[in-house]
Parts: sequence; structure tokens; C-alpha cells
Amino acid sequence: MQVLFEESGGFKVGVLLNESEAAVQVEVASGRRLKVKKAHVLLRFEAPDGADVLSQANAEAKVIDPAFLWECLPEGEFCFLDFAREYVGKSPAPVEAATVLLAVHNAPLYFHRRGKGRYRRAPVDILQAALAGQARKALQAEMLSAWSAKLQTGKMPPEIAAISDQLLGSPDRNMLEVKAFEDACAQSGRSPASLLLHCGAFSSPYALHYQSFLLEYFPGGVRFPPVEALSVPDLPLAKVAAFSIDDALTTEIDDAFSVTPLSGGAYRIGIHIAAPGLGFDRQHPVHALARARLSTVYLPGDKITMLPMSVVEAFSLDTHQSRPSLSLYITVDKALDIVRHESLIEAVPVVANLRHHEIEPLFNEQSIEQGLQGFDFADELLLLWRFANACAERRGKPSTTQGLGDFNFHIDGDLGQPEHCRVSISERPRGSPLDTLVGELMILVNSTWGGLLAERGVAGMFRAQVSGKTRMSVHPQPHEGLGVAQYAWSTSPLRRYADLLNQWQLIAVLQDLTPPFSLQSPEILAALKDFEIVYAAYSEFQRRMERYWSLVWLKQENVQTASASVRYDHLVQLEGLPLLLRLPSLPNLPQALPGRRVRVALREPDLVGLELEASYMGELDALDTPDPTAADTQAYTNRQER
Repeated sequence: MQVLFEESGGFKVGVLLNESEAAVQVEVASGRRLKVKKAHVLLRFEAPDGADVLSQANAEAKVIDPAFLWECLPEGEFCFLDFAREYVGKSPAPVEAATVLLAVHNAPLYFHRRGKGRYRRAPVDILQAALAGQARKALQAEMLSAWSAKLQTGKMPPEIAAISDQLLGSPDRNMLEVKAFEDACAQSGRSPASLLLHCGAFSSPYALHYQSFLLEYFPGGVRFPPVEALSVPDLPLAKVAAFSIDDALTTEIDDAFSVTPLSGGAYRIGIHIAAPGLGFDRQHPVHALARARLSTVYLPGDKITMLPMSVVEAFSLDTHQSRPSLSLYITVDKALDIVRHESLIEAVPVVANLRHHEIEPLFNEQSIEQGLQGFDFADELLLLWRFANACAERRGKPSTTQGLGDFNFHIDGDLGQPEHCRVSISERPRGSPLDTLVGELMILVNSTWGGLLAERGVAGMFRAQVSGKTRMSVHPQPHEGLGVAQYAWSTSPLRRYADLLNQWQLIAVLQDLTPPFSLQSPEILAALKDFEIVYAAYSEFQRRMERYWSLVWLKQENVQTASASVRYDHLVQLEGLPLLLRLPSLPNLPQALPGRRVRVALREPDLVGLELEASYMGELDALDTPDPTAADTQAYTNRQER
């Protein structure tokens, strides 16, 4: 005896071994023995073979039209055996009974299950709705397949082009267009970004990276709404001749310096910080713009400013202008020890904007050692450099890391057509006298004004580093990396919201007014959290775009082999580029692995994924540089802190 029974929503056949009042024991074709409830046994028969019954029934059930069966049945519940008897006009054979069972069971739109072997004909309205839904799904599946096929051939369907921006971010995966796009990615083996570029949704890899960033952080675009002209306050004019020190591309000049000789070999050193906080307060519409952006975004050849250019131009410490400033004056004696300091709100006349590329050939370690030749501000620069070294010695920490470099990118051409641009990259070693001078004086200002806020119990956006962990806080805490008791970003109010907020707090302290932000202010706590997140994201975007242009340079110059310095964990940096690569083929070199120089072979750069595959060719001589495993992190931290 053989039985056909139901198990886990499907049907099986087996040889009946024995049975009890409630169950039977059967042996299936695999030899496995099962205990089956009697209620699950739907059919008993002697012949033919059970496997043949199921195989033949499956084939015959597929050719039966379920709509015809539905028409044959009256309303109400029925047993498949009763219906099979009516369908074939006689007592059904095992194959005939199984065929009807499978035809009914496999048409759930037409027949609803009511129990083991029992079904009910679907009501007309429910059937019509189900069939309409089935037709809709079939049409959608056909449309999805057609869209996916087009995408794979590099053609962008208009329906998907309309949501191409969303596809770079967090698309709604319930949308048919998104499902088609993801199917095309899977079928073609392309990443979403690569497929969008392949289909012409973006004009270039550069446009793709840039637009992807804007979608997340500037969904409304980068243009500022019109803003009314700010009133520049009338302030006492400082009796100094201030000058700034910046690279050639800087347009937001936040800081300048002055040196005034005093009697007995003493000096009054002025550090002057642009004061946009005097032109608008937090109720002004410009504040909402700054609060939304939180920082200027920098990338090679371009930037997105935190403040409208009309505001920047009104407060930037440009040459031949007298601009509102917060000034920190440091009186030092002949030995360059600090005697006193004071902070003033004033208008500062700026007589020069010095640029690195013009000054560094005249003011460097070699020229200082040999004696400076006469040039404008030579004496002032020398004094400030000597004072900066004295400050660094008192802190016990260097403001810059020797031996490493910053990279300057120059993009020649229209960024709207990046494929026609040429990029040049130059490395500027860190630790020059100018770096020491500027870095140390910025640390002095930020720590001194942070101390003023701390002394008055005023909230601020402090930068703290304790036990190697760097974070923001509204309370003053030590910054161990810089060796100061507290550190409040204050020197870049045109470029960073933290500095602008701290400037408002400082202005209130210097004018004996109530600071706009209290220690428990939800506004400052929210700003602090948002600033940390956004500032890190902007910095990461800058690094990604520097990597992009580095890869472009390699393609542009057709570089196929290069020298690189070993860092750590199979990472190498190509010499002359800010480009770290993983080198799996790097062998186990001598113990002093970091700093070793190797030769690598380069493959075609991937401008979409920003990847570059390389293979090890051989070892070169060792580099005479500090261990990058420690130096990289600290140097970048110091540079960011200022």
C-alpha cells in the first residue's frame, strides 16, 4: 500500500509500513521513515509507483486551466476527491486524483485552502482583485526587466533618470525603479556609482563624487540666498601695521600679526583675528546660514564657504584695509618671556598679505642661519619665529612634525569639464619656520582665550584631548596633544562655526555683557554635536577629492611605476602624492619596515571607486624620515587643531 500525504505545504508519497488510530508510518523513496498524522494522508493506492504518480500528476496539472476549474465548481467548500470524481466522470485513478489535487492546490488565486485536501472557490470580487494584482505584478516585472536591460547597455530610462540623485544616497527600495537599478547592478557586476556613470547620469567621475557629497550635505545647493549688507561697527583704530601669512589660494584671511618694539628690548606682539561676530548676532539671517553649514568645505581647485562672500569680503583681513578684529596682545621681555597679555576689540590696519610661495624662499632655516637679507617684515618674522620657538619649548610639544609634507593641488581648467583639466601637485614639507611661527601663535591664541572663557565660567566650544581621545566639550579640559590646559578654537571665525560661536562669547566677556550661550544651553550642545560630525565629514570629503586628483595625475602623466615609502600593515604612500595604497604583495622586509622605500607597478586607476591596484617590484634604500605610524596621526591632528 502506498499513500500520498501533505508535509510542510507540499505533497509526498511513500510506502505504508504500519498505522495506528491517529498516525501512519511510511517510508519515502530516500529510505527515510516518517510518522504522519492520518489527517495528512490524502490518498491511498496500490499502484502505480508513487514517484510515477507524482511526476505524471505534476505534468498534467500544469496544462489544466484554473479558470476552467473555477467555472466548473459551485460556491462553497469541497474535497478534492469529490471534485476529481466529477471532473473525470468516474472514480478517479491515483494519477487523476493527484492531478486535480495539484491543479487546485497550485492555483491559490482561484481556490482558497480550508483544510487538508479541502478548498473553497474564491468569491468573484476577490478573484477579480487578485487577478488584477497578478496582472499588475506581471507588468511591473516586465517593466523592471526592460529597464534593467536598458541600464546594462548604458541607456538611462527616463523614469530612472528622474531619481538618479536618490540612487547615490538612500533610495527607497520599494520603488520599482530602484529595484530595476539594483537588478542591473547585480547583472552587470557594476557598483551603483559606476552604473550611473556608464548610463550618462553624470558627466564625469568628478561630477559624481561632487554631486554625491552635495546631495548629503547641501541638498538645496551651494548658492546663498541674497543677504543684506552688514553694518561694520565703528571701532578704535589700532596703532599697528599688521600683516598676514597664508598660501596663495586663501581668500578668507582670518589672522594677522604685528610687532611693536618697546623700551628695554621688550616687544608687544599682536595676534589679530577677523571679527565677523561684530557684524551680526545669532538672531541675524547670516547666523542661520553659518549654523547650517558649520564650516567651509575645501577641495582641490574649489571650496564651499561657510559664509556668503559679501560677509567674508567685509571682514577678511585683506591688505590696505582696516577691519574689525579681536586682538590678543602679548608683551614679552628681552628673553621672550611673556610679561602680560590683553585682549581688545578694535579696527586693525592690514598693510600686507604675505604668501608662502613668496616668503619661504626668503625666510627659511637656511636663510635664518646665514642671516636674513633685507626684505619687508624680515625683522618681524624673525622675532615672531624666535618667540614661537620659545612658546613651543614652554609647552614641551612641537606645533609641527618635521619630515612630513602638505600637498598643494593646482587645477588648470574649468571644473565643469574636469576631463579637460590638468592637475599639478606639489609637496610642501611641514616644520618650516613659517609653519612653526603661525602654528605656535594660533595655539597661543586658542589656549589663552580658552583660558579667559574658563576663568569667567563661560561656555565655549573647547577641543580636548585626554588619554589619546580627542573630542569637543562646552567645558574646558586639557589638550594633551598640544600640551595646554584648555583649547578653544577661536582663530578661524570666517571658516569654522566653532570659532564664530566662541568669538561671540569672547566679545560678551570683553564688553562685560551676558554671553549669548549659557553652559546648559541646548543650542550650544546641539551645535557642538553637529559641528563634530560635519567637520569630520567635510575633512573626509577633502581627502577623497585629493585622492581623486592624485589618481587623475597618475593617468595624466601615464605613470606606470613609482617609488613609495612603506607605512604599516602593507600600506605604502606614493612619493610626491597624498596617496596611500594597500600592497598585498609586499614581502616581509627588515625589522625597520616603516620608512623603507620600495618600487611598485601601478595598474589603471579607478576614478569611480577611487582605487588603485599596485604590485611590489623591489626594495630601494631606506628613507631618513620619522616613523610614520606615529607621526602621520599627530601631524594631521596638530594641523587640524589650529
